[in-house]
Amino acid sequence: MTVTRREFVGAAAAAALSQAKAAPNDRISVGMIGTGSRGQELMQAIQKNAGADIVAVCDVYKGRVDRAIERTGGKAKSVPHYKDLLADKFIDAVVIATPDHWHRRMSLDAIAAGKDVYCEKPMTYRAEEGPEIIRAAKSAGRMLQVGSQGVSSDVQQKAKEWIKAGRLGQITMIRAAYNRNTASGAWIYPIPPDASPETVNWEAFLGPAPKRKFDLERFFRWRCYWDYSGGIGTDLFVHLCTTIHYLMDTGMPSSVMAMGQLYRWKESREVPDTLNSLLEYKEGFAVNLSSTFNNQASEGAGFHVLGTEGSLEIGWGTATFHPENVREDNRWIVEAWASQAEKAYWEDPKVKAAELDPRPNREPEVFKGDGTDPTVAHFANFFESMRTRKAYWEDATAGHNAAACAHLTNYSVRKRTLARWDESKSSIQS
Repeated sequence: MTVTRREFVGAAAAAALSQAKAAPNDRISVGMIGTGSRGQELMQAIQKNAGADIVAVCDVYKGRVDRAIERTGGKAKSVPHYKDLLADKFIDAVVIATPDHWHRRMSLDAIAAGKDVYCEKPMTYRAEEGPEIIRAAKSAGRMLQVGSQGVSSDVQQKAKEWIKAGRLGQITMIRAAYNRNTASGAWIYPIPPDASPETVNWEAFLGPAPKRKFDLERFFRWRCYWDYSGGIGTDLFVHLCTTIHYLMDTGMPSSVMAMGQLYRWKESREVPDTLNSLLEYKEGFAVNLSSTFNNQASEGAGFHVLGTEGSLEIGWGTATFHPENVREDNRWIVEAWASQAEKAYWEDPKVKAAELDPRPNREPEVFKGDGTDPTVAHFANFFESMRTRKAYWEDATAGHNAAACAHLTNYSVRKRTLARWDESKSSIQS
């Protein structure tokens, strides 16, 4: 039997689409692994994207499963174990919204099962897990996108456009903060009254973490404990570093020095409630990261990008470019010179141009976003990458780099030393 070239190409394309499971006109079936507070926010964002259906949910607390199914209008099914969800050949993609200590294992298992993966930040619980996930996704041809949604906002995209256009000049300093001043902001969440050993699968929650007795505070406030989380570093600094890496087209910092303390929120907690970190990048700029749960100034993610020609202030919904309206002013210096030397100085044409000629002040420029929820946009980018098989910017490599910044920060805090990044080994060194 003979096959024409057109028929061969058509068959190959059909096979590729079958393998990807997400042809442009097909609906994408999504399985949720973890349906806690963030997981259910993600579910609502998915449902605002046409062409995607949540068909299965899995969680180790029954109350969350019931509420998640309710959010789908009863259309999603409950799956007792995440591996049962991965075994469903009709599921195209999974969303991993579990505690951090599960991310590596679930991501690798999902990739091995042929699923595309949306993994909430941080991608990793330890820095050394990143290269393994990157290799697995690349080898299997799977899309893996990490959930720091800010980079999908039109505000951050406009900020990057201004930076790439050279509007800021040479950038040498970036400051970023993420502050809160409530118990829930410090992860001291209320515990539902129906939570008990009968409704919470404690062993499934622990998984690869150290074995401990049943503890509802650890279960519902897991971000407060080193066994399951990296605290402020992996929950908030990862967002900040993701944005900075996106804006600056960079990867890992070369070294990090950090300090963290637990000042106030000492109930059910191990990790600091206040954290400061200094990051140095080989590209020639430094970053100051800070977060406290004891004051709400700079509530949400606030960025200040400082350049020789201007600065950027980036917040929720707006980006403001502030041009540098500065000029040399050496009057107070040369007025102490001999009179003839001062006169000669002011007669120099270069000095006149730099210090005396009038220059109009430039006004700030404000960009306001269109109001689209960044998480909704982030999922739109994920689903588009599934259809095109072209990875979005925040792939496994970007996720690894951002998470590793948090791991460097925590290493420095806990060891009380400068943390260096060994690029050749993808590991932290003192």
